[in-house]
Amino acid sequence: MSEKLLPLFGNLTHGVYVIGVSAMGRKNAFTAAWVMQSSFDPPMLALSINPAHSSYPLLVAGGCFTVNALGKQHRELALHFGTPRKEDKLASVNWREAGCGAPVLVDALAWFECSVVGELASGDHVLVLGKVVDGGLLDVEGIPLNYSEVCGFDSSSRLLPDKMKP
Repeated sequence: MSEKLLPLFGNLTHGVYVIGVSAMGRKNAFTAAWVMQSSFDPPMLALSINPAHSSYPLLVAGGCFTVNALGKQHRELALHFGTPRKEDKLASVNWREAGCGAPVLVDALAWFECSVVGELASGDHVLVLGKVVDGGLLDVEGIPLNYSEVCGFDSSSRLLPDKMKP
């Protein structure tokens, strides 16, 4: 991306989410900001993921995912799941399984369970469409965490000009 265009993307607003996946007896979760509602009827969400990400094969094989909405108090949780690690990132947090087996974070503001209904290549990422099959509001008074408050936790920080880095 050009130096001219990069600062423009800082003006798009994104929430911060932990995406849970499960397949082949394995579970994982990762931080994502590129999640959006894509339909009311049926209720659907779209998720953007790099196909080289270690969770992508689990998402495809499992055919489902969870979206855990994070609140302003969850900055460290966003960083925890946004950092590549070899150990089990779920071991140190409270979670339970959604109906499809993907992790739901007990302390999230809200969660969605989605069944994968399609994919579309999008540059260096893949858009995954998920039909919402379950969910819950866990913190009715919580204030969502915005990506601008944690940007730099992922590899995008190497693309940012110094004046935009947190």
